[in-house]
Amino acid sequence: MEVDLIFRIAAVGILVAVLNLLLSRAGRDEQALMTTLAGLVVVLVLVIQKISDLFGLIKSLFSF
Repeated sequence: MEVDLIFRIAAVGILVAVLNLLLSRAGRDEQALMTTLAGLVVVLVLVIQKISDLFGLIKSLFSF
């Protein structure tokens, strides 16, 4: 696993946490929730791409 991927996920998490805190304190709870969901989707897309690469590698490894 690449260290770059871990740093990207951590950066998204920190950014979403700060935005969520700021929006919640401003009374915009709905937008804070949408920001959290958007961050979750971004991280899931990053992880799914890596899982897809892994399955492609396994498929090419076992193909005869």
